[in-house]
Amino acid sequence: MTGGLFTDFYELTMAQGYWKSGERPAAVFEYFFRRHPFAGGYSVFAGLETLLAGLETFRFSPEDLAWLESLGGFERGFLDHLADFRFSGDIHAVQEGSIVFPHEPLLRVRADLVEAQLIEGLLLNTLNFQSLVATKAARVWRATNFGSVMEFGLRRAQGPDGALSASRAAYLGGAASTSNSLAGRLLGIPVSGTMAHSWVMSFATELESFERYAELYPDRTVFLIDTYDTLGSGIANAITAGGRLVKAGRNFGVRLDSGDIDYLSREVRAALDAAGLRSAYIVVSNELDENIIEHLVSAGAPVDFWGVGTNLVTGGSESSFTGVYKLAAIERGGRLEPTMKVSDTPEKSTTPGLKELWRLHGEGGRAAADLLTLGDEEPRAGQTLVLHHHSGDWRCAEIEPEGIERLLRPVMLGGKRVAAAPELAGIRGGLRSRLEAFDGTYLRVLNPHVYKVSISPRLRELKLGLIERGLREHRHPSGQAHPGQH
Repeated sequence: MTGGLFTDFYELTMAQGYWKSGERPAAVFEYFFRRHPFAGGYSVFAGLETLLAGLETFRFSPEDLAWLESLGGFERGFLDHLADFRFSGDIHAVQEGSIVFPHEPLLRVRADLVEAQLIEGLLLNTLNFQSLVATKAARVWRATNFGSVMEFGLRRAQGPDGALSASRAAYLGGAASTSNSLAGRLLGIPVSGTMAHSWVMSFATELESFERYAELYPDRTVFLIDTYDTLGSGIANAITAGGRLVKAGRNFGVRLDSGDIDYLSREVRAALDAAGLRSAYIVVSNELDENIIEHLVSAGAPVDFWGVGTNLVTGGSESSFTGVYKLAAIERGGRLEPTMKVSDTPEKSTTPGLKELWRLHGEGGRAAADLLTLGDEEPRAGQTLVLHHHSGDWRCAEIEPEGIERLLRPVMLGGKRVAAAPELAGIRGGLRSRLEAFDGTYLRVLNPHVYKVSISPRLRELKLGLIERGLREHRHPSGQAHPGQH
């Protein structure tokens, strides 16, 4: 699925144009996104290791080339060139699992123009989907007050690869386990599951179904109690069957998958406690998202585990992550020259040049702002820094950071990884501490505060200069400016 044809067709037609002209200049492309999903205040960067693995095997097979030749628009020499294609560029990126914000370069590709463009589809597909799901998972996890979230989304995910990628991203974003057995085997994610309503319905009585399951799985029994009547028979039968497990020195849980979760969880908790089964736990599911979960947690609903499926692996209310891949610099006359896209829609304009990204920390190590600079700038802790709004307008501020962190690090040089791929659990490990490095106002579900993403004075000067030059050089005969990339 991640071979050479996993690219948009126009990348191939443009590549042939570059090949035919003999032009293979070095180019710098950057991946960034324009707004947070879910009307949120932060996002989680995910999919980097999946992308690097895909780039290592990005090839055009003989069958791929035969198909391209059958289309009639590609020359034999160009197809021979594709037969030898290997990505050999350099990639710098922020750490996977980082908390990130709009308009900042999260990944930078430096390669010849053909290589940089052919990988665009794979790059955007991988990073956008996994960042969307990881961000949703982090929001859900934080809404549970960092409780235990089970990803139950296999059957609602967008196809087999969508399910596997979603399980990976959900785990990276805070889910504790997945129902996806393949993700468990291939990615090492803990697997979990309870029982289906069909299990309960396949026995003559609800109690018999519970007793049989408890016999089979005495150390991991969770009874689904809403098949018939949650409070009328479900909890009573769970207490009977589960009580025997507790007497044998084991424990059990019950799962609610419908109805008023707040009310039912309180009634079920009261029934379990009255029966002396205080260690028994409650699992809930049924179209949950961070908004519902936050309400339940705030109301004090006695829920121990959260099963989240559809709204987690599909993005729920948000269908895609707004990541884009844009040219920032290109080689002309033996040197890299900054490029910039100027648009009628201001938020679609880009920030030019080869850039670095820094996180500025204030008192107590709290993240205070992110700063984009030119590649040869290196801000230092303790010095007064002037921060301009990323759009380059009049807004600015001053800050004297206590600490500065460089966010873009080399992950691939000359087409080779600089280090072995880390374990997924290791990538996930520091997410909670990374979230807690930000003030809670940036993280809240409703009306989050806007975190500052700024540019240095020199970068602002370059940006405004290119805008002015572009408007001067790309005017219509009528005298009106024609926005575009230059």
